[in-house]
Formats: sequence, C-alpha cells, structure tokens
Amino acid sequence: MSNRFDAGMAVRREVLGDAHVDRAEANKSDFDAPFQTMIAEGAWGTLWADDTISRRERSMLTLALLAATGNFEEIPMHIRASHNTGASPEDILQAFMHVAVYAGVPKANHAIKLAKETYRELGVVL
Repeated sequence: MSNRFDAGMAVRREVLGDAHVDRAEANKSDFDAPFQTMIAEGAWGTLWADDTISRRERSMLTLALLAATGNFEEIPMHIRASHNTGASPEDILQAFMHVAVYAGVPKANHAIKLAKETYRELGVVL
C-alpha cells in the first residue's frame, strides 16, 4: 500500500475510532476494495491528514456539507467522531445554523434532529 493509504488509515482510526474502521474493514469485499482504498488515500490520507486547518474545523465543515447536500446517513458517524476532533456540540450547532441560512432550514432541522439523537445515545446532555 502507499504512504498515503497508511497515513489515511491512521488518521481514519484517530478520527472515527478503531471499532468503526475495524467494522468497515471486516465488511470490505473484492467489489468495494478499490472504493475503500480511494477513501483511505483521498479523504483520509490527503484531506484529513493535511494540517492546514484543524480536525475540529474539518469536523464542522464535514457535518455542514453533509447536511447541506442532504447526505444525512453519515451525520451520526461524524457526530460520534467529533469527540475525537474537538468539535463541541455548540460548534456543530453553529455549523448547522449556517446550513439553515445557506442551504435550507429543513436540511439543518433534520441534521440537528440526528445530532440530538446521536448525542443522546452517547449520553451527552445538551
């Protein structure tokens, strides 16, 4: 594997946690292995590994973009990851408030609902 892949897997584990990455790796098949490699190298080994902005900021951007584009399925995963990136619930609420203004209230509303459910599952009192 490439250095970018190895760096990506290390960052992915730091941000998402070993349990998440281990599950993803266990579910990987010959069919989606190239996709998983692309994610490890591109998203994690290039983007998330870059230190131009903090992981806290990347978390906030990622959550805002997921909500703004209606990709709600990954929001709970990134809410859980925010514990490892330093993005607080207040930071994430601010990101979703930006979504409301620039991408639509319904998207922000749904993202906030998912965040509240995920925080509740994690035992975080809001």
